[in-house]
Amino acid sequence: MEKLDCRTKWTYSIGATGRDAAYALISMYLMAYIQYTIKLTVAQFSVISLIIIICLIWDAINDPLMGIIIENCHFKRGKYKPWILTGAILNALVIIALFTIRPQGWGFVIFFGITYLLWGMTYTMNDIAYWGMLPSLSSDAGERNILVTLMSIFVCIGQFAVAGIVPTVIAGNAVNAYRITALIVALAFILFQTITVLGVKERQHSSVKECEHLSLKDMFNIFLRNDQLIHSGISSLLFNIGTNLLLMFGMNFFYFEFGYSEGGNLVFIFTIMYALGTLLSQIAFPFLSKIFSRKKLLSIITCITCLAYLVLLLTGYLLPKSCILINVTGFIIFFCQGLFNLILLVMLNNTIEYDQYKFHERHDSIISTVRSFSAKLSSAINQGLVNLVLIISGIYTISQNISALEVQSGQGLVSSQEVLAKADAFIAQASPSQLFTLRLGITILPLAAILSAWLILVKKYKIDEAEYERICKEISKI
Repeated sequence: MEKLDCRTKWTYSIGATGRDAAYALISMYLMAYIQYTIKLTVAQFSVISLIIIICLIWDAINDPLMGIIIENCHFKRGKYKPWILTGAILNALVIIALFTIRPQGWGFVIFFGITYLLWGMTYTMNDIAYWGMLPSLSSDAGERNILVTLMSIFVCIGQFAVAGIVPTVIAGNAVNAYRITALIVALAFILFQTITVLGVKERQHSSVKECEHLSLKDMFNIFLRNDQLIHSGISSLLFNIGTNLLLMFGMNFFYFEFGYSEGGNLVFIFTIMYALGTLLSQIAFPFLSKIFSRKKLLSIITCITCLAYLVLLLTGYLLPKSCILINVTGFIIFFCQGLFNLILLVMLNNTIEYDQYKFHERHDSIISTVRSFSAKLSSAINQGLVNLVLIISGIYTISQNISALEVQSGQGLVSSQEVLAKADAFIAQASPSQLFTLRLGITILPLAAILSAWLILVKKYKIDEAEYERICKEISKI
């Protein structure tokens, strides 16, 4: 099996920094930007939530379609590179628009619907091409593990650069802070993806039967014939639902548990735990994968994750309300979820060789869309769950008072200090039942989803380390 050259390995991995910083800005903070800087009625906020859900479902459907387009197109610059760069440039422009253009009321709802749809479609161009390139670079298990780990480290760097800095700079000056952040992140997206396009050497798989044209029917047949892809894909959907809820509820959780003035700083500390936990999981994965089989490691980290979520649920109730306890618990959760994600990513990628072995065809772009499909569909489900909790609990109504203050701050009518003081007064009005409803959203829902993902993988997924090695040996004989 062909080994990866250092230039390809590093330029592919480094490229993840900008694109995942851009994705983190949208997935983690776009709704917070709307909730805390745009004055909307409950009806308007509900419509925006519905728009996001519909657009994300469309994105999930659009991902496999993009995979077909990539499979059917042949460019001199390579199979993936034109889509990677074009998607990055277009998506960066849409990001700037989302955080800069600010019509009011229903005008904002209409503007948001159009722009968010464009964001999803342009990001899909880049996302499917970038992830589709990964399994095509090497079929060697060791090389692929190293590449996945290295790329995941740069994914973390991009995410944490946004996740850690944004909460510390927005409170009291949110409108301008979000606008500047969006511009910086958009430029970084283009820069880092350009590094990938210029540096990576794409590979051709000569043993694979060429398909001149793939139709929608072909795509569905590729999905349905691969039982291991189905099981790992469903698990990926459930895992993404579980792992993202904590992050999506995070800012509201810290604001309403500790106050608006302190919440941003505490989110920053919690993000450091996120960074340390996830980065250490990337570093630990190659070593742990030599000691434990994937399924054994998966079972161990799932048990630890369950215990950590239960501790988070009880903190402030049966356990003391301690920032130290919350951060330690968060570190454990993020470390375990980081390992879970890497294992799941390897399992998904291994279904490509499984499909090639059984049917003598290789469809990296199409099969790789399952990861993106599950991420988009889970985001739609999560968005619905999060916004439903915020509206039903009454927390959204309280946050709109803060939004009015931030708008006034952006217009220079009030100072940042006044915003922080008045916002804390509004947050103090939240009842214990409202706070407990929020706590359930960040603990019980993720716990149920992650347990379900683990159960499917240990019961249904059959491509263990020995089987994958056997499959690759058989492919090499063709």
